[in-house]
Amino acid sequence: MAQQHLDPTDPTATPVTGEALAGYLRAQATEFLRALRQHRETGAAQGGTEDSVDAARALRRSVRRISGSLHTFRPLLETDWSEGLRPELAWLSGTLSMEHAYEARLERLLLALHRLSGASGLPAQTAAASASPATVVSGRTAGLDTAPLKAAHGTSGPADTAATDRGNLTVGAAKAGALLERQLTLARTRAHSTALQALGSSRFHAVADKIAVLASEVPLTAAAPTTDLRPLAAAAEERLTDAVAALPLVTAGSPYNAEALVHGLSPDPAPHPQDAPWHQVRLLLRLHRYAREALHGTGGPGGPVDVRLLTAGQALDRHRDASEAAAAAAASARTPRIAPATAYALGVLHADQRHEVEAARFAFQQCWQKQTVRTS
Repeated sequence: MAQQHLDPTDPTATPVTGEALAGYLRAQATEFLRALRQHRETGAAQGGTEDSVDAARALRRSVRRISGSLHTFRPLLETDWSEGLRPELAWLSGTLSMEHAYEARLERLLLALHRLSGASGLPAQTAAASASPATVVSGRTAGLDTAPLKAAHGTSGPADTAATDRGNLTVGAAKAGALLERQLTLARTRAHSTALQALGSSRFHAVADKIAVLASEVPLTAAAPTTDLRPLAAAAEERLTDAVAALPLVTAGSPYNAEALVHGLSPDPAPHPQDAPWHQVRLLLRLHRYAREALHGTGGPGGPVDVRLLTAGQALDRHRDASEAAAAAAASARTPRIAPATAYALGVLHADQRHEVEAARFAFQQCWQKQTVRTS
């Protein structure tokens, strides 16, 4: 209830001026510097310790919030400064996120292969249902354990056809897992090297210097200290609402979207055409959340959050993860001269992840409809 007086759509609410934005940006810049110091102290070895992983995550979190605030509230900030810093923050955030993305993607695909091939007795698989990708990844970074897959070979299903399909999947799953591990581990290693080079580059030091200055001095325009932030925050929310309205939520409410598999394993390596609008909504939802954080003066670890927005964001995160995992399975299936059983397992894996995409869309639809009903 304490947040109602900051509602950006309420013209009678107490104004929130540029001073609040300055405080928010200073807090995020301070968080960035603290995370950077922790990252340097804990080392930067591949895989990393839990502290170094937490530090890298805090770096990305603060960079995203600074970048998002510069976008949403750019009329209140010095143009040359903000327009020069925003692309650098986008480069830094993207560079720092790739290693974790490849690691989480590999773990997701290997767990799915275990599940699809009928392997049982895998504690990590149960944990994955409720844990975050980072939590699951920290539990195991080794390759796919092929013993349960091989042990499952030859099991009989209720019908001969089902048994044959299961056998083909079991035979190909171990090789598919090994192929995915080789490809994604190589990509993760390269991403780790790229991140290390970036953190030691003059380009990064220039960005870090600007953020260090931001921790004490925010380059607001002359009018910003008396300008209300709420109209700009409301515009960010309106962009999100319009983007959600353009989504095929009726299709997302169906248990099976056949059109989503048409792209499938076609020779075209382009991203799935249905996914782009959902990824855009995910970015706009983040901008909306960050704008609310700037209004409320929160956003740090342990601060109050809007549970409905957080739940919607988690559904879209799962959508992104499943979409990219499906693309990785499809890319591996295009590897020249792989065995038919391996290609079959990768095809089943691709279809499974596309179903995960549909499940995430349905979860978002349910969450968003509840939020719309409550706020209307």
